[in-house]
Amino acid sequence: MFKRNRHGIQIKSPEQLEKMRAAGLVVGRTLDLLKRSVEPGMTPLDLDSIAEKAIRDEGAIPSFKGYQGFPATICASVNDEVVHGIPTAARKLREGDVIAIDCGAILDGWHGDSAVTVPVGEVDPKLTELIRVTEEAMWRGIAALRPGRHLSDIGHEIEKYVKSQGRFGIPPEYGGHGIGTEMHMDPWIANHGRPGRGPVLEEGMCLAIEPMVNLGTERTRVLSDEWTVVTVDGKSSAHFEHSVAVTHNGPWVLTALDGGESRLGGHPQN
Repeated sequence: MFKRNRHGIQIKSPEQLEKMRAAGLVVGRTLDLLKRSVEPGMTPLDLDSIAEKAIRDEGAIPSFKGYQGFPATICASVNDEVVHGIPTAARKLREGDVIAIDCGAILDGWHGDSAVTVPVGEVDPKLTELIRVTEEAMWRGIAALRPGRHLSDIGHEIEKYVKSQGRFGIPPEYGGHGIGTEMHMDPWIANHGRPGRGPVLEEGMCLAIEPMVNLGTERTRVLSDEWTVVTVDGKSSAHFEHSVAVTHNGPWVLTALDGGESRLGGHPQN
């Protein structure tokens, strides 16, 4: 039922890509709502409740909740938390914080996965720049998703851009992944490395591109909850992600409301 190439990577038919797009739009609309909801005084658990209601109201299922025991609908990572932060009511967001919100949904058996980092009110200019660099690095990686290019070209473009912007850390243990009938599938996608290596990209591949960039060191550690990843120097981190399909016309950003048109120039489905 599901085609795979010789590397075991799932290849979607045009009809299956449309189903991926539908799941991606659920996630995109949910994240858009969450971005507009973030304000000082809210808790990450408040945002989690908003996300779960939005996803279920669209007839979808939160893909994170219960995944390997994760207890929530979103990952909410504040300041020095890099990824996999567990939303709680114990911490209120304050002016000057940054929060990375990672969200996933399943619709008709297909997954969407996306993340965004949001400033809470006015933030330090260094954090504004960290957010800008991380988001642009994601788009540089996405632009590499064209048939005939290699998997490692994605991470190379991400790393090259981040390094060109200053002294930031890219945690080497974390990266993107294939996505489709499961949230995490082959291949794993590094956010660094040399170009021209690994499988050749093909039409119908769907990949989640997700750079995490730290304001300081690349080094991280996992807290005692066995989920939350933090920077070892206590400096802030940012995280962006989109689920993207490889098409003959270039990348189709399944979790972006406009399909990536505004950032990539032209709609790949046209």
